[in-house]
Amino acid sequence: MICYGPAVLDLTDELVDTYADVFSGPPWNEGEETIRQFASRLHSDTRRRGFRTAFAQTADGIDGFATAWLTRAPFPADRGYAQVSAQLGRARVRRLLVDALEVDELAVRRHARGQGTGRALLAEITADAPEGRAWLLTARAATDTVATYRRLGWHEVTPLPGTENAVIVFLSPDHPEAGTASAAA
Repeated sequence: MICYGPAVLDLTDELVDTYADVFSGPPWNEGEETIRQFASRLHSDTRRRGFRTAFAQTADGIDGFATAWLTRAPFPADRGYAQVSAQLGRARVRRLLVDALEVDELAVRRHARGQGTGRALLAEITADAPEGRAWLLTARAATDTVATYRRLGWHEVTPLPGTENAVIVFLSPDHPEAGTASAAA
């Protein structure tokens, strides 16, 4: 199921519970304060252009969710954006990421993994990405997560020489420049 804008706020408690379940353990190890900040971020993120949430729900609750919005120009400098800019350079950021759908969170509870939940959430949330242009970033140290995105057909954008840092940027399988993502041009 997918919700656009603030309609998802009715599910805030369940989303925070899922977020905590997924991100409190390794490799993320997020503490209580970061988990509380997610709830605040969710409220402000719903006001972003193109905000949407896809979620997988069973009788037991939310098994997983994804949030996304359209990346604005100028490209932000907070959160992980500075690391993205450092690796890609301004020209590639503009060409590949600005006005594309940015997948901000993907969280799948352990019991729902290996069943296609993450794949379905990514497909649903990116289904109407402008011209197929969607992207996400993840921590380089999250090797299982990195392997999952690769297995799902997402394309890693190669950093400019000497700029590799703690994040990896991936383009969606349908992104028109996904096949050239490894090019450092």
